[in-house]
Amino acid sequence: MPEPQLTPEVFDRAVVAIALTAGPEHRMVYYNDAFRELFGDRPLGAPAREAFTEPGSERFLATLDAVLADGTARQVTAHRTLGCPTDGPAHRHFVYSCSPAATRYGPGILAAAIDTTAELHSALEAERQSAERLEALRRYEALMAAAAQMVWVARTDGTASELMPGWEEITGQPFPEAAADDGWLDVVHPQDRADTAARWAAAARELPHVFDHTFRVRSAAGGYRHVRSRAVPVPHENSGTEWIGTTRDIEDHWRGRLRERLLARAGAVTEAERAEDAFAALAATLVPDLTDVCAVYLLPAPDAAGEEIVATRIASVARPGLPPLPPLNQQTFTLGARARQAVTDRTPALLDLTDGAVPGGAVPEISARWLSAARATSLTLLPIVVDGAVVALAATAGCEGAPPPGPADIDLQHEVLQRAQAPLRQALALQRARHAAVVLQRALLTTPPRLGGAAVAARYQPGSRNAEVGGDWYDAFALPDGSFAVTIGDVAGHDLAAATTMGQLRAMLRSIAYTRGHAHTPADTLRELDTAAEGLGVGSFATAVHARLVRHGADGGWEMEWANAGHPPPVLVPVDGPPRLLAAEDADVPLCVDPRRPRVTHRHPVGPGETLLLYTDGLVEVPGEHLNDGLARLCRTAAAARHRPLADFCDHLVAQVADVRDDIAVIAFRPDRQARAADGASRGPGREGGR
Repeated sequence: MPEPQLTPEVFDRAVVAIALTAGPEHRMVYYNDAFRELFGDRPLGAPAREAFTEPGSERFLATLDAVLADGTARQVTAHRTLGCPTDGPAHRHFVYSCSPAATRYGPGILAAAIDTTAELHSALEAERQSAERLEALRRYEALMAAAAQMVWVARTDGTASELMPGWEEITGQPFPEAAADDGWLDVVHPQDRADTAARWAAAARELPHVFDHTFRVRSAAGGYRHVRSRAVPVPHENSGTEWIGTTRDIEDHWRGRLRERLLARAGAVTEAERAEDAFAALAATLVPDLTDVCAVYLLPAPDAAGEEIVATRIASVARPGLPPLPPLNQQTFTLGARARQAVTDRTPALLDLTDGAVPGGAVPEISARWLSAARATSLTLLPIVVDGAVVALAATAGCEGAPPPGPADIDLQHEVLQRAQAPLRQALALQRARHAAVVLQRALLTTPPRLGGAAVAARYQPGSRNAEVGGDWYDAFALPDGSFAVTIGDVAGHDLAAATTMGQLRAMLRSIAYTRGHAHTPADTLRELDTAAEGLGVGSFATAVHARLVRHGADGGWEMEWANAGHPPPVLVPVDGPPRLLAAEDADVPLCVDPRRPRVTHRHPVGPGETLLLYTDGLVEVPGEHLNDGLARLCRTAAAARHRPLADFCDHLVAQVADVRDDIAVIAFRPDRQARAADGASRGPGREGGR
């Protein structure tokens, strides 16, 4: 919107001396009759330095330069003196102010002066007239400052009016004629209404130096526009306070600044390890400046096609004050027609929700219920394109009666979402790598075989912050001599490299344990694994417990021999009594540290009904807590659950971890209490089973 220009002719009959200059040389372009009477004729079109040559004019010229330089009005209230150009007193005295103004000649200065000669001749009269004339000067200054905007006054008697009209032009509504009339709030944006009313009420009570507030009003042309109101109080000693204010449409300026700020925030989204984090940070750039809520739904593949597209909600952000967002674990849905169209056309789609109903397939059903609870009025679907392909769909909504976004709002939302290409590309690449690692990891975590005379159960719980990718593993398999091998391990890291290394170490350990004879101890197996890993360049810091279980005695018991490479100790849970940590005084070093270091094989019986538990550190470690505290907690939990079926026992242990930050792998072994040695020998370890 072009800036209105000051029309100086409105001051022709003003009682205050008014002059207008333009340009860096302050050329005289206008002065009124009151100015001529006070200062005499001055040459129009001449620079101020040529028009004002009297002694003492230097301060006035310096004031003009300063105001033009920084755009700040200046007021000189100390009396200035000049010789009279006409008959009358020998000297006249005056005060003046200089303020910036937009003129038809370009940027300029409006100078206003008041003759104070009479005040110096009579002290009492001077006091009265000075107050009146300074008040008039303030009004002219306010009018001057508002020359590019609407100007209004709220008087002490409760009436209000516009000195320079513009309210109806902006809003299409008449200006309220009473200062206490709150009808003007009807055109204020619903979300700005309460705050605007409260700020104005506080200003009326506290009389600040200036009232300055930006809010949105309904435009006569439709939609909402930002305006800025500034007002100053003018106290009257006996009759209260008058307000003189301005209101200006700043929508274009506000939107330009907002666009710069939001694009900068979107461009600053850091490269996240998880797509969820990257998209959540991007959604947060829109809330609350452009929308009340933003959710992002990841598509199964770029530019997904076919009869059905199943999207997954991976991020959502809402402004404060709205209902809690639904959890992300209820997030998958099949895109409906409108959502599919937005993806296919790669253009935003605005859905009207004034009737409270969300079209099917626009968002998941749980999200649709949330939108209803939040009194959403509109839903905007915005495709997110990375490297030329649609990879996700964002959904934004206005809630609690907010009007639908205009075309400019939707365009800006879409532009911001497209800004963070680099971090989104990085996050999606990492996600694809993690998916490959998950496939690999799940393929390696096979179901333990069924075992005659004993039960075996295993569980794996991915860390919530690691997108299901890690180096934790378990393994259980029968050996040719009839014994049973059980392993638990943990490779450092939470990425594809860790999962790959885990797979390599697991495969090598299986091969070594299976092909060596009975005389080959678990310590020998781990030592050979360490040597092979170093020689083949597979080395990565890892811990493990490898055990071999052999039937022992006629009571159904088993003998366990094991070696521990820097891993948390196994736990033996007896039928009665406290659990035991099967820990050595001097634990062996982890794998891939020094293959030449000796390793020790330990032995311990596992009686009928006793539970042997192997686990990774995610089950016991809590940041900021000593490991012994976690081990003690595990023993208490295991003791309380010892009589549960083995599968339930494992589920219970994992469920007791309040915050699964790291991967958890557990494998448990329990000899049957009623097992008969002869029956067990006839069956032997089998290949069938289930977890």
